[in-house]
Amino acid sequence: MASNVNPTVRRRRLGQELRRLRELKGMTAEEVAERLLVSQSKISRLENGRRSISQRDVRDLCGVYEVEDQRIVDSLMQMAKDSRQQGWWHAFGDIPYSVYIGLETDAESLRVYEPQIITGLLQTRAYAEAIIRGGSPESSEQDNDKRVEVRLRRQSRITAEKDPLRLWVVLDEASLHRVVGSRQVMREQLEHVMELSRLPHITVQVLPFEVGAHAGINGQYSILEFADAADSSVVYIEGVTSDLYLEKPHDVQKYTVMYEHLRAQSLNVDQSRRLVERIAKEYAR
Repeated sequence: MASNVNPTVRRRRLGQELRRLRELKGMTAEEVAERLLVSQSKISRLENGRRSISQRDVRDLCGVYEVEDQRIVDSLMQMAKDSRQQGWWHAFGDIPYSVYIGLETDAESLRVYEPQIITGLLQTRAYAEAIIRGGSPESSEQDNDKRVEVRLRRQSRITAEKDPLRLWVVLDEASLHRVVGSRQVMREQLEHVMELSRLPHITVQVLPFEVGAHAGINGQYSILEFADAADSSVVYIEGVTSDLYLEKPHDVQKYTVMYEHLRAQSLNVDQSRRLVERIAKEYAR
């Protein structure tokens, strides 16, 4: 989806611009919240793009910041209107990680470290069904089916003929040995990983057991990067009840360095593919 129509990215850019105007005015979020008789958390959520921004919100904030150029106000109002459009994922109802999907849809590149399972963009339908049902035992069958369809729909970013998502995945060796679904499901899943890893825009490396303690020992994370210089990189850490988005340059840099260590400690592309192939053959026996 192009940047100019992705509601998540548009909302994020608008939030960044509103933060810039606040800082130019020399005001804190607390002061703005007090002036508008709203909570500080609302101002924070508006600025970090985690909350939908109405045209009224923009009008009120521009008033507090004493923005006199009507062209700027009109532009921000239009961004607010555009940001309230719905992305394709909204057709599936309430999706817990919809903010992430919006960012992934617009990202130019994605780096993922996955310690436990095959990452979502590389999953087969059978594997995705087993993972989602196993990870959400109390969810209804309808909700789990919806999550499976959303996950498969997301994969269109790596199969697109024009400007596909550049994907770099580091899989812990544990993800290859964990039997999800059945041995047949695992064999097909690993064969699918090998097939996708041959695409020029997809790189898959395996972090072997023998490495021991490593830079990703604390768990899964992803780094999203965007083509437009106005969009800063984002580190995404998935949680059970809430997700974490890190956008401060210092935080992103720290996770980027960690990822480079993971890549260096992993098997190279050919070695990784041979290991995946060997384990897939073991499942076939």
